[in-house]
Amino acid sequence: MIAMGVGVFGSLIGSFLNVVVFRVPAGRSIVSPPSACGSCGARVRPLDNLPVLSWLVLRGRCRDCRAPISARYPLVELGTALFFAAVALFVLANAASEAVGVVAVAATVLTLVAFLYFAAISVALALIDLDTRRLPNSIVLPAYPVAGVLLTAAALTAGEPERLLTMALGAIGLFAAYFAMANLYRGGMGFGDVKLAGVIGLYLGWLGWGPLAVGAFGAFLLGGLFSLVLVMTRGATGRTAIPFGPWMILGAWLGIFAGEQIATAYLALFGLV
Repeated sequence: MIAMGVGVFGSLIGSFLNVVVFRVPAGRSIVSPPSACGSCGARVRPLDNLPVLSWLVLRGRCRDCRAPISARYPLVELGTALFFAAVALFVLANAASEAVGVVAVAATVLTLVAFLYFAAISVALALIDLDTRRLPNSIVLPAYPVAGVLLTAAALTAGEPERLLTMALGAIGLFAAYFAMANLYRGGMGFGDVKLAGVIGLYLGWLGWGPLAVGAFGAFLLGGLFSLVLVMTRGATGRTAIPFGPWMILGAWLGIFAGEQIATAYLALFGLV
């Protein structure tokens, strides 16, 4: 029930993220003016702004001018709903074991909020990078204090202060690694990727060394496989520009959801555990 409720909340966030993805790259306010049809300029009525449902009822067209509305809008809303539900299930399944009672609930809530925040900016940043090949500072930079405060509060409330060290090392390590790569391979990686790497390092480091390693290498593995597919199917070359932000984000979530299991299996393969 909790995951379902979080999923419904996620659909509302997905609707808002559609606005963020459209307006932030253009330097427009995400608060005003209200959403309007891109063809006729008619304001979107509240009942026509219900996630997924309104698009289906209107059959993908503006109520006023009947211009088509991109299917991307309901897909983002539905995708974010499922994403949020998955995050809730993950957090609840890995709730702090050291804390009890009200403290345990508080720790779980803080952890859930922290990871839902990361899920929301993950969706926004991935879509913006795909659209514009940019990772806006207005989304990335505030994530440092927001994530830092939430993750720190969650760790301390759960009685797990040791997480703070790996969190800091993860952020510093990934930031430094991407900074070095951006300077060594100019043009191949932007500084937006460098700044995002630090945020990803906060989350992966907070979870531990296994998720950190899997998330860090997962980005390059997934991005490399995608590049290989492009080479084989579309004749891409080493100079073909490919946004790397989405692969960093996918790698991060691979590390979050399955990093511990993958790392353990890898070490067991070589008899190290």
